[in-house]
Amino acid sequence: MSACILLGNGAASTEKADLLTQRDQPRSNLVATETVRRSNTPHRPCSGVCARLGLLDDYGLRRTLMQTRSQLPLLFAATHHGVAVFQRLGRRWVQTHGGLDRHHVTSVATDGHDVIVGTRDGAYRSTDRGASWWPASEGLTERHVRWVALRVSAERRISTDAASNTPGAFIGTEPAAIYVAQDVQKGWRRCDEVAQLRDRLGWYLPYSPEAGCVRGLAFHGDRGYAAVEQGGLMRSDDGGEHWQLVAGSDGVPRTPTDPTMIHPDVHSVVVHASSPDRVIAPTGGGLYVSDDGGAHWRRLTDRYCRAVWVDADDADHMVLGPAAGVARDGRIEQSRDGGKTWQPAMDECDAPWRHRMVERFYQIGDELMAVLSDGELITAPLSTLRWHVVLPAVQDVNAIATLGI
Repeated sequence: MSACILLGNGAASTEKADLLTQRDQPRSNLVATETVRRSNTPHRPCSGVCARLGLLDDYGLRRTLMQTRSQLPLLFAATHHGVAVFQRLGRRWVQTHGGLDRHHVTSVATDGHDVIVGTRDGAYRSTDRGASWWPASEGLTERHVRWVALRVSAERRISTDAASNTPGAFIGTEPAAIYVAQDVQKGWRRCDEVAQLRDRLGWYLPYSPEAGCVRGLAFHGDRGYAAVEQGGLMRSDDGGEHWQLVAGSDGVPRTPTDPTMIHPDVHSVVVHASSPDRVIAPTGGGLYVSDDGGAHWRRLTDRYCRAVWVDADDADHMVLGPAAGVARDGRIEQSRDGGKTWQPAMDECDAPWRHRMVERFYQIGDELMAVLSDGELITAPLSTLRWHVVLPAVQDVNAIATLGI
């Protein structure tokens, strides 16, 4: 393994900046194995990380490493086995530490210095870039978290210095429910109107005994949208305090006969930067778009899909992950005319993938990352969409988020 020489100002030597290269890392999701302590003292895995790096005999070098970590961009990967944390060194991501070992982590979101993750048994929070994790499940009665979202704004934070009375943190669960928090430390409040709709309309999941799930949340100012699998699309107009079905979704889990209604099997949702009324939603019945806040819909393709990326500067430019069915014959395609036509966008991959598909897209700078249904993570420059595997040492990825980019 290449040595990492750190200078007095905390900068890594350009000659040997390959600290823990991908090929040197073991095929493990976590550099440091840990157990979260359910007490008032969080677990701090720094000593375990440094032990792996062989730096415990040099306090000054260890301290410099920690200082460098606090300055560089981070990527958090939520996996079946915990959280893996990576540092950006040039164009490469280098794994530095991890957390929540033996937890099935389903989702992750960041907001400035805060990180919130969801698991199959509640939520956890870190305020020190993933060095330690606190339980953050107070008020969650449905503890299987499917999605976490943070509504980022200059006026509000999710920590105790929040200056706004509107929620900034949101959780979607299985069975379908939405929880909101002004301050995560003080606990979550369930939006009972969502659970009432769930029970009244008979939401369900084909692969689980639970009644539907909220598997995507998106915000544009005070406008929010929630994707409900086998339940439709919900909307909030007051910053997430209250939710209702959009006018173009009746919440009944059956294929609609009205072509202006959205399919109820909604897998994720994107609200475009140009307008809170421009909404795009991948569903089990195809990709849908609305220009009036969900009142009326157009179906752009009838193919099964779970993920779409939409260019923030050009709403007609989209990248889609369609498939023939659940994790079957998946592929990646691109449209530059608002979904009228689609072209293959998998120059470096064999299409279709027989037993997998895209679950989520994430833009990171000038790159697009995709989480696949088998837990692999791939990336491509947006300019070429030539895909390759990234972070091969990490398995079973469910979601990612960045901090400092």
